[in-house]
Amino acid sequence: MKEPHLLPIRKYGDPVLRRKTKPVAVFDDELRKTIQAMFRTMYAEPGIGLAAPQVGLSLRLAVVDVQSDGKNRPLVLINPKIEEARGGVYGMEGCLSLPGLMFNIRRAEWVRVSAINEKGMPVSLSGDGLFARCLQHELDHLDGKLVIDRVPLHRRLKALWEIRKRKKAGLW
Repeated sequence: MKEPHLLPIRKYGDPVLRRKTKPVAVFDDELRKTIQAMFRTMYAEPGIGLAAPQVGLSLRLAVVDVQSDGKNRPLVLINPKIEEARGGVYGMEGCLSLPGLMFNIRRAEWVRVSAINEKGMPVSLSGDGLFARCLQHELDHLDGKLVIDRVPLHRRLKALWEIRKRKKAGLW
């Protein structure tokens, strides 16, 4: 059996990662195929979230699956926005677009997000911990922001130096 098509992950430096995305307006078979391909790609990496810009699409779309009990709980977020956020907590974050790099990022401890699911129905999600962190991370991508933008200048410069070294070595 042939391996399903995986989408190439865009890495730091790709301009699509810096663009504010366009809202999804059409819910059709093409969108459903894109969502399926995004899930396959996210699971193959492996990751717990993937935003459309990370696969080269300037759409306000993300998929997440924060498996708290080892079972898949795939969620589709179309045109999401944070409605409410509370508290603040630091935690380590990685990003598929910045492979091999980890950053200590301050995020809201709890969030409530409104979105549309893959069936075109409105949904409201709320949570804390890793789930809240993942939602905020993916919504940042939809606004052209990356985790590297949320760290102090000295840490950002260190990360950019590491990226430069990896590019020179052909590892980026």
